[in-house]
Amino acid sequence: MADFLFGSPFRHLFHARPFPAVEWSSSAAAAMDWVETPASHVLRVNVPGLGKEDVKVQVEEGNVLTVRGAAPPAGKGEKDGEDGAVWHVAERGKPEFARAVALPDNVRVDGIRAGVENGVLTVVVPKEPAPARPKPRPIPVHSKL
Repeated sequence: MADFLFGSPFRHLFHARPFPAVEWSSSAAAAMDWVETPASHVLRVNVPGLGKEDVKVQVEEGNVLTVRGAAPPAGKGEKDGEDGAVWHVAERGKPEFARAVALPDNVRVDGIRAGVENGVLTVVVPKEPAPARPKPRPIPVHSKL
C-alpha cells in the first residue's frame, strides 16, 4: 500500500506534494526514521556497507532533501581481498537507492549536517527559531493625527 502511495508515478495527479512527502526509487528502498525535536528534524537512513564517499545528500527545488547511495563495484574498495585476487562470485551486491523528502517551511536549509557511522546516515536539519511575539504595548491616542 505504501509503495502505491509514495512510489506511484501517478501520485502527483492525486496530491500536490503533501507534507511530509517521501519518495524512493530503485529496486530497494533504504529504511528511514524521521524524528522532530524542538530544535531540528533528524533523519536516520540505513546505509549498510556504505561510507561517506558512497552517499550523496543534497537539497533540490528549495526544500526537497534527496539522499542517494551506491556502493562501489564488487572487488573495488574491498579490504579483505589481496592484490591480484580473482572474484568468482559476487552476489552480496549493495543496491543503489534514492530517497526524497519534502522538508517543512520552518527549516534552515543552509545549516543541514550529515554523517555516516556504523551503517547509518544521520541528517540533521535545524529549525528556524520561532518569531518572537511582539509584546503588548499601549498606543497613545491623540485628538489629531
